[in-house]
Amino acid sequence: MSIFSRFEAFELDVLKEVGNIGAGHAATALSRLLDKPVDMAVPKVSLLPFEEVAERVGGSEQIVFAVFLRVEGEAPGNMFFIIEEESAERLLRQLLSIREEGQEGYSEMELSALCEIGNILAGSYLSSLADFTQLMMAPSVPQIALDMAGAILSYGLVQYGEMGDSALLIETTFLEDRESLKGHFFLIPDPESFDKIFRALGVVQ
Repeated sequence: MSIFSRFEAFELDVLKEVGNIGAGHAATALSRLLDKPVDMAVPKVSLLPFEEVAERVGGSEQIVFAVFLRVEGEAPGNMFFIIEEESAERLLRQLLSIREEGQEGYSEMELSALCEIGNILAGSYLSSLADFTQLMMAPSVPQIALDMAGAILSYGLVQYGEMGDSALLIETTFLEDRESLKGHFFLIPDPESFDKIFRALGVVQ
């Protein structure tokens, strides 16, 4: 039975709950970091073939910011928080108030802020998944890059280990002044990790 039919049978209920709890934790953490309210919509959760990851963020040539982390522990894998450059600029202006419209280039403070937001989101979702599965999973130190989506994904996966054939996608939406800013969070478990996660969640093999 394929990964997809197993997940369809399980109706993604547990993973949606993981995403929901992770979003709540992330919103709380970001509110503390920014000292202002941060609202996040209920995330959309789906499973997709790895080759579709770049398509979900506008294609392999789309310029994006990406925060990359390696998942270490009992179910290793790769994690990416990807946000299009235009959305990242609005995020910096609206949530952090540290960017001027039309400004060129990015300061160390701006890159650090985006990296920390990605780190908080990834850490929140990962801790929720670890709580549900009772598997030990910890994020590595995050790295941030601005490049074409295809280049970032290829580099991250070549540098940091095997890739599975499927990715867990959690689409995160920040709500600010009636505008929504969407980011994409991908968890790409190593090939042997999906089975460990399935077993821990009680999905029949």
